[in-house]
Amino acid sequence: MYKRKLWYAWGVHLFTATGAVWGLLAIIAIMEARWQAAFIWLVIAVVVDSVDGVLARYFQVKGMLPGFDGGLLDNIIDYQTYVVAPALLLYRADLLPGIFAVIAPSLVVLASAYQFSQANAKTEDHFFTGFPSYWNVVVFYLFMLELHPVANLLAILLCTYLIFVPIKYVYPSRTTRFQRTTVLLGVVWGGMLLVALAQYPIIRQGLIWGSLLYVAYYVGLSVYLTNENKESQQFG
Repeated sequence: MYKRKLWYAWGVHLFTATGAVWGLLAIIAIMEARWQAAFIWLVIAVVVDSVDGVLARYFQVKGMLPGFDGGLLDNIIDYQTYVVAPALLLYRADLLPGIFAVIAPSLVVLASAYQFSQANAKTEDHFFTGFPSYWNVVVFYLFMLELHPVANLLAILLCTYLIFVPIKYVYPSRTTRFQRTTVLLGVVWGGMLLVALAQYPIIRQGLIWGSLLYVAYYVGLSVYLTNENKESQQFG
């Protein structure tokens, strides 16, 4: 029984590690300007990242392999798939103006390195502190919406700034407040983005803009819960 549990634990870590492969395949696709393929690989990486934590808790991986830091492995892969690959896509897809084609992606990787290194990047009550480096999502929207490069630059600068603003962002799979609503709406939102991706190179602008309603909900809920937490600490 112990050996079986040990194999399960290593299996979960291996599953997590496949995210590095999906990230590498995304980077290769980006270098070859195969945009749809790049986003598909990044979607697969997100699916792995969404499931591996649940599996790790179910199989009690930390207790079985205390000498192996699964959290560190997860962060390394997340930095590759949520930060480096999207930053490269920003550059290769010519989404930014002039010299900012290099400067803005550089800001993305630098600011995200800071965010990933913060001790409270993930809080004990299951929130992210500061913009949680969802650069894969940001770049997907900038790519699909076909905005002016200056507008794209402003969006990148805003998200970079928000990394340093101590708003507590909802961790969809773990934040307990409004979790059912958040997950349900998140599934609908993810479905909309998958439909949009499947139809590329035809771009359904209405579908993309409509999906931003969930983004507004997510940000609004995060700000609301941050303020609620501050008030409870102030009067508690």
